[in-house]
Amino acid sequence: MNSFPKRRPSPVGTTLAASAVALGALAVANYLMARRAERRHPPQGLFMTVDGVRLHYTDRGDGSPVVLIHGNMVAGDDYTTSGLADMILRQGHRVIIFDRPGFGHSDRPRGRVWTADRQADLLQQALRRLGVARPVVVGHSWGAIVAMSMAVRHEAEIAGVVAVSGYYFWTLRPDVLLVGVGALPLIGDILRYTISPLLNWLLMPAVKRALFSPGAVPARFDARFSTAMAVRPSQIRATSEDGTLMIPGAIALRDGYKNLTLPVVIIAGEGDKIVFKRRAEQLRSAIKHSMLHVIKGAGHMVHYQATRQIAEAVEAMVERSRHQDDTVSTPQLFPQRAT
Repeated sequence: MNSFPKRRPSPVGTTLAASAVALGALAVANYLMARRAERRHPPQGLFMTVDGVRLHYTDRGDGSPVVLIHGNMVAGDDYTTSGLADMILRQGHRVIIFDRPGFGHSDRPRGRVWTADRQADLLQQALRRLGVARPVVVGHSWGAIVAMSMAVRHEAEIAGVVAVSGYYFWTLRPDVLLVGVGALPLIGDILRYTISPLLNWLLMPAVKRALFSPGAVPARFDARFSTAMAVRPSQIRATSEDGTLMIPGAIALRDGYKNLTLPVVIIAGEGDKIVFKRRAEQLRSAIKHSMLHVIKGAGHMVHYQATRQIAEAVEAMVERSRHQDDTVSTPQLFPQRAT
């Protein structure tokens, strides 16, 4: 009887098998961590399904409506953490806050490209369902692009826009290449369920410092912001896709600015490291009835440092919409004060 020597396992095969096991374990761990995060941070508002999208939102107060649209990485509750939502509520307004598709507790169906225009149309449909007429729309960061898209596409249904720390004109953004990997089909899925949550968790302290620089990260943000919610695979997909679509969103809007006649207040942090203030200066030049206010010492998360100023801008717009006239002069929408 012939005997054959036992074949030793291939080092490459062993490495691949071990890698597959490790990635599978990471995927299971990330799935369980995401579910745990959602249990620890349950939805605080209501749900509605619009155009096949299950949207989470809060709707509080009475009076003239104000819609708050959040930026990337965070969810709608960021406006509660900053104190802006409660300040506007105390002014006697109805405040509606959406979790944009894929963020917080809102779904982000596949098979659609979630451009700023598409998100603007979705939120406008939701507002119609809620019976909200001519709101003042406040948008921060990526939410400012959505707010400006709502103004360009649905101007007759909007009373005014407060655009905060927005990216309004396209520029070369090397960071898009980094975030774009997470938006790729298949490869992005594998990364989001395995390595990306861990990397995002490790990078989060530096990201938070960059968002608030040159100021310090507020204690209330550190206490209330949930890194676990932000690094869920589903929200990493939304963050990655929005980052990839940032430049196309700005390009799609650039020709619509000059035709706007509604009032627009533009607010920027002088030390913003994410979106430089010159983007805000460009928007001020492009929109006839607009006003720019630069907050000294503030960074990208300017709604934490200029909460009262933003609330006052909202109140001025509400008053203007109540007493609409036909004058063509630029409205004094923002109180002039030292900052």
